[in-house]
Amino acid sequence: MAHLVLALFGPDEVFGGFGLWAFLSVGAIALFGIFIPSVTWMDSRRKEREAFYKAETFRRLVEASGEGAKSAVEMMREEDRLKRQSAREGMKVGGLVNIGVGVGLMIFLRVLTGSEGVYLCGLIPGLIGVALLTYALFLAPPIE
Repeated sequence: MAHLVLALFGPDEVFGGFGLWAFLSVGAIALFGIFIPSVTWMDSRRKEREAFYKAETFRRLVEASGEGAKSAVEMMREEDRLKRQSAREGMKVGGLVNIGVGVGLMIFLRVLTGSEGVYLCGLIPGLIGVALLTYALFLAPPIE
């Protein structure tokens, strides 16, 4: 095995010339050709299984009795409410992060460029954060 590595990379230059190119090419092919598609496929299969088992559970609850149907509908409403609440909390966090990035970018560009108006580019992520927070706090429909 060692003689194959030395033949590929060369005895004196471990990461120089063709060896570095070959190493990076194999790494890129492994990452984008094998790893990422595999993870995406496994995630979609997991979501499919979760949806199947959830639907099967609801079907069995509805078939069991009249009380089972009511509890299934209530459970679906509760899951929907929790999903909407989680999305709203994510918007709040995203808005705060964008405001922080905007302020930091403004300070960084002001120090870097001096008195030029380039630092005002930090207003872009900052105002996006303000819009996210405004929607999440005031404009979004209420969670029941």
